[in-house]
Amino acid sequence: MEIDRQRKPKKVIGPFGEALSLNDLPKSNTTRWVIRRKAEVVAAVTGGLLSLEEACDRYDLSLEEFLSWQESIDKSGLPGLRISYLSKYRTEYRARQEKLEQTGSQSPRDPLADLH
Repeated sequence: MEIDRQRKPKKVIGPFGEALSLNDLPKSNTTRWVIRRKAEVVAAVTGGLLSLEEACDRYDLSLEEFLSWQESIDKSGLPGLRISYLSKYRTEYRARQEKLEQTGSQSPRDPLADLH
């Protein structure tokens, strides 16, 4: 009996609107992670080109590292992937969270919170 396997797309839309295939992704031995490369890997996983496990194995990433890239894009867009601004965005996010807690408002539940 053949199992019906979900097919992966051959291309997905990249962070700048371009089509990305597996050949367009950063090399597996990448060590210098600039914004574009991080965003391409996140787009590949989000679009189904790579699974989360495949991306982590291929690029020797921890689950936490990949999820931090994804969370940075979700919260702050591509500028959130800048190393120099990471602490700034985290500080702003924490300040917003504290303000919400002080006013008694609840922030939307973070869907990735259980994965951290």
